[in-house]
Amino acid sequence: MTRISELYQSGTFDLSVEIFPPKSEKGDANLFKTLEELIGYQPAFVSCTYGAGGSTSKRTIELCKIIQDRFQTPATAHFTCVVSTREELIEWLKNASEAGINNIMALRGDPPEGQETFIPADGGLRYANELVALIREHFPKMGIGVAGYPEVHPDAVDAKTDLANLKRKVDAGADAVYTQLFFNNSCFHDFRERCVQAGIHCPIIPGIMPITEFKRIQRITAMCNSTLPVELKGKLESVKDDATAQFEIGVEYAIKQCQELIDDGVPGIHFYALNRSPACKRIFEALGFHKR
Repeated sequence: MTRISELYQSGTFDLSVEIFPPKSEKGDANLFKTLEELIGYQPAFVSCTYGAGGSTSKRTIELCKIIQDRFQTPATAHFTCVVSTREELIEWLKNASEAGINNIMALRGDPPEGQETFIPADGGLRYANELVALIREHFPKMGIGVAGYPEVHPDAVDAKTDLANLKRKVDAGADAVYTQLFFNNSCFHDFRERCVQAGIHCPIIPGIMPITEFKRIQRITAMCNSTLPVELKGKLESVKDDATAQFEIGVEYAIKQCQELIDDGVPGIHFYALNRSPACKRIFEALGFHKR
């Protein structure tokens, strides 16, 4: 299966899609239906998140294996430092490797529920760059993606410190940077320029989350320090009782945003699909990525 290090070669453009582990059999059925729809557009990989506090760590590996075996599409497993010792992290990586997973999205991770700040486990790791270094030390051929924050990580002191943290992750061996969701392309352009100035030269992939529900995106942006443009927020507020209108506004905005990014030469786009296919399907088709 293709590794992240092999993607985004000169002149290529790669889509990727992110899903999360469902919590029920019905959720599983809906997810597999979504995957059947979206994999027809030939994404370079599908990534699967890792639940808060490591709550879905085994399930993440299981789903990645299903994605590769059933859908014949490379999978990328999210992996965090949360509540794990170095030995436990290495064991998880061994299990992922034995399952045929060649790509890891290396993240510090969010604090477990009830814990306001991130506290490393005894004998564990504190930062994502340490996790990248651990992967490179023990599984040097793994493809590694890391997170970047166009509007600054919520826990960072300032943008300069946040960028220095990102450079440490890249210097430790990351192959590509995948950004947190954003809705103002100027934030991405500024972030990319600052990365280059800081000596970060690996591919930087914008992360896009199509808006399908106004209340949901308000909650998500509040958690991840992303902002909604005033005009877009106003349009969504004006139809806050009309689910169909919210979907249409969100999808049309995402199409325009993605087309601008493509015209600007981004090497790929990473879509936060939220285990649903309709919005992504509309966007892919509008951008000229037709199902095969």
